Amino acid sequence: MFDSLTEKFNSVFKSLSGRGRITEANISDAMREIRKALLEADVNYHVVKKFCKDVTETAVGAEVIKSLHPGQMMVKIVSDKLTELMGPVDSNIYFVSPGPTIVMLAGLQGGGKTTTAAKLGKYLVNKGKRPLLVADDLRRPAAIEQLIVLGEQLNIDVYSEDSKNAVKVAKNALKHAVKNGHDVVVLDTAGRLHIDEEMMSEIADVAKAVTPHQIYLVCDAMTGQDAVNSAKEFNERLELDGVILTKLDGDARGGAALSVKAVTGKPIKFIGVGEKLDKLEEFHPDRMASRILGMGDVVTLVEKAQEQFEVDEAEKLQKKMAKGSFDFDDFLKQMQAVKKMGGMKDMLKMMPGMGSQLKDVDVDDGQIKQMEGIVHSMTRKERRDPDVIDSSRRRRISAGAGVEATDVSGLVKTFKRSRDMMKAISGGSFGGLKSLMSGGFNMDTIGAAMSAGRKIKQRSKRKRVVRRKGKIRRR
Repeated sequence: MFDSLTEKFNSVFKSLSGRGRITEANISDAMREIRKALLEADVNYHVVKKFCKDVTETAVGAEVIKSLHPGQMMVKIVSDKLTELMGPVDSNIYFVSPGPTIVMLAGLQGGGKTTTAAKLGKYLVNKGKRPLLVADDLRRPAAIEQLIVLGEQLNIDVYSEDSKNAVKVAKNALKHAVKNGHDVVVLDTAGRLHIDEEMMSEIADVAKAVTPHQIYLVCDAMTGQDAVNSAKEFNERLELDGVILTKLDGDARGGAALSVKAVTGKPIKFIGVGEKLDKLEEFHPDRMASRILGMGDVVTLVEKAQEQFEVDEAEKLQKKMAKGSFDFDDFLKQMQAVKKMGGMKDMLKMMPGMGSQLKDVDVDDGQIKQMEGIVHSMTRKERRDPDVIDSSRRRRISAGAGVEATDVSGLVKTFKRSRDMMKAISGGSFGGLKSLMSGGFNMDTIGAAMSAGRKIKQRSKRKRVVRRKGKIRRR
């Protein structure tokens, strides 16, 4: 996300870093480029104007002009101002007692309300709650069925009725929630292709009938300023408590994320970062500012790791790495955890400095599935001791996995190199998974990750597939 904006910011900071000292003229030139980058990213004009003014006023202070590292100081200032622009935000949902807590979702059709309702339900389950999803979008024919299917996938109860009265459905759903012990109710309401009086009246009537504790507007981030404008109009008719930006993973510009808080005064509470039902994240302005500036998001990476790894398991794995006894069974567990954390490329992008390294690198998560197939085709002895895998064993494994024998050879070689590297790193300051679990990253960690990223990029270039005259040639 925000790849273009990140690249342009980094270009500006690089130009400043090449100067031992900077002047007001240098800062003015840099801010001209930043202003241009923000406008191209579809950020609201008034927001851009105020942001650049605030940055300039801070940057021309003696602290920056006299700094020996002006480029770094500018990064710090811009990061702080971006955080202020998008925050402060408290992403917590405040639950009432006695329940149920009522959360109402509003928004235009196509913004992703129904899917977001399901994602929010999963988020609440992970928080130890027992949510009830309410299919109160009675305008779109497939909305009710869609929510029912999503609820079944997540094993979350869904309330629906064969009715055309949204107020009646909402009231009955609330009674059902109280009777059946649900502590949170998530209302999926109807949307339109555009804001109209009928739509706003219906939502207002539902809100008046059930008095929701939280009202969130669901906006498609990819629509840029249209998302911000709709948020502004909804806020004038409803007392919004926050905004959920969907499809942020596909938003290369970032206009909505950078504008919505400043324009509406309402915070971004959650962001949708993928199609899967676990791709809903709490919004943290400081972390988003760090991602935009290409500095990664280590805190979110640590949180994702903590969700997938038990501390005791991580410590055991750390000891095996240090001894060099890490085997294919451990490797398989790691690959499965990586998939749950969002994929290899998404993980690497959260490492400081890795975003630019991965710009032209195709990290194919489909290869993880192939690797899993190869490992599953191995015997227990082969998993524990890859050195026993000879040519005949490679042929048998490849036949079982449906791949070429060379693919098996390649995986075994890569595994052995990785095992040796992990042994060396685990004995040093990296700290492996244990470090990841505790958030104990340092420059050695970052350096090792960046080095690995460069090697991935180099191998990717060497193995490019060139298509000529219907044939595939590797070089």
